[in-house]
Amino acid sequence: MSATCPTCLAPIQNPEITAEPLWFGADAWRWMFFAELVPAVAYGVLVLRIPESPRYLITRQRVQEARKVLSDFVGGDVDGRIAEIKRTLNSQRAPRVSDLAGPRFGLLPIVWVGIGLSLFQQSVGINVIFYYSTELWQHVGFTESDSFLISAITAVTNVVVTFIAIATVDRVGRKPLLLIGSIGMFVSLSLMAVLFGSAPVVNGDPALGAVAGPIALVAANAFVVFFGMSWGPVVWVLLGEMFNNRIRASAIAVAAAAQWLANFAVSTTFPALSELGLGFAYGLYAVCAGLSIVFVAKAIRETKGMELEQMP
Repeated sequence: MSATCPTCLAPIQNPEITAEPLWFGADAWRWMFFAELVPAVAYGVLVLRIPESPRYLITRQRVQEARKVLSDFVGGDVDGRIAEIKRTLNSQRAPRVSDLAGPRFGLLPIVWVGIGLSLFQQSVGINVIFYYSTELWQHVGFTESDSFLISAITAVTNVVVTFIAIATVDRVGRKPLLLIGSIGMFVSLSLMAVLFGSAPVVNGDPALGAVAGPIALVAANAFVVFFGMSWGPVVWVLLGEMFNNRIRASAIAVAAAAQWLANFAVSTTFPALSELGLGFAYGLYAVCAGLSIVFVAKAIRETKGMELEQMP
């Protein structure tokens, strides 16, 4: 019988490490979850330090607090910004899904752009790397121990490169970062598709060999780097900035729903695609990455330096 990996949807045929007792007699896979308590608690504590948004404070008549937040984090003409926020809030009403109605297949064009961002973020297969990576690397010849180490390195890489986006998103801009990320993902995914597609099949799995294996590993982590510095965080920045105040809440909800549906679709179809061949699966994700280049170039409007009140 095969055990189920607690961190992915794929079965592990040889659970040598995850089922071994670790500290205090608990299985190793249980400690994987215990370890997640540390960032969860840290997040819970640090989130208490995040100030309320000026718009929320102004709606609650807490103008002095809003003025302090704007002064500390935005600067410039604080009183002018407060007056502009009041003006837009006074012209608003409660958000409704019907506000999103438009001429293009029932939705406003900007809403379709938000949905497109969400779909492309997931359709490049990023969560396949995170959900299935341990099983994937075992299938191509790495030991279970090495597979877990590779997965840990990939996860840490994703977190670290997010700081590249944090440091550059307001200097370089949202659209250039997305373009750089799309191009990098297209190249790395194409390389993975070629390597897995051309590898000889041994016992039903591609055998990458001593040269192709490390190259595939580098390509997979390069894919994570390009995603983590661009599409991972920047999509959320754009979704928070690209909609005007009248439709913002409803449009973000629709875009987020599309993102989770795409996540589900990509994650659940990967096993079937991998049966057709890992080269085919990664080739499909590479096509999506290539299409995202065209999408960003044609459909995305730069929002750097713009206020929500300036959104049409």
